[in-house]
Amino acid sequence: MSGYSGQGRASGHPARAPAVAIRPAIREDLDALMALEAAAFATDRAERRAIRHAIGSPSISLLVALDEAVLVGAATIERRRGSRHARLSSIAVAPSRAGTGLGRVLLQAAEAEALARGCDSLRLEVREDNGAGIRLYERSGYRRFETVPDYYEDGTTAWRYEKALGTGEGG
Repeated sequence: MSGYSGQGRASGHPARAPAVAIRPAIREDLDALMALEAAAFATDRAERRAIRHAIGSPSISLLVALDEAVLVGAATIERRRGSRHARLSSIAVAPSRAGTGLGRVLLQAAEAEALARGCDSLRLEVREDNGAGIRLYERSGYRRFETVPDYYEDGTTAWRYEKALGTGEGG
C-alpha cells in the first residue's frame, strides 16, 4: 500500500466533497479492504496479514470511508514511538469514487488523526507518475523533500513529501 490511488477530474476540482463516514477499521472490514486494495492498486498491494495487523495496532491508524455500508476508501497512518512524524503509507479510493474529492477527505482525516496522536508532521511517498496524487498533496500544502529511485516494485521512482500539521497552511 503506497501513495494515493484515484484519478482527478479534468478540472482538478471536484464539485463537492462526498458524504461519507470515516471511522477506524475493524476486523469485519478485512475482506472489503482486500477488495479495495485489488481495485485501487496495480502493484505494491498490502497483503492480508499486513492489513489484519494494522487493524487495532497501537502504532497504526487504519481509517475507512463508508458510503452507507459500502467501504469506498481507506487511509493508513503509521507512527513510531518517540517520533513526532507520522507516515501516510496509503490512501486508497474505490475506482467508482475517483475524482469525487474522497482522496482529499481521507487525507484530511489522516492529518487530523496524526495530529490527535501527537504528531506534528505527516510524511508520504507518491509515485512520480501519479499526477492525481501529486496534485492532491501539493494543493494540500505538502512539500517535496526527496526523490527515491526504484522505490516501487515495478521500479518507479517515489517522491517523498511532508507537511507540518496544525499550522493552518495548505488545505
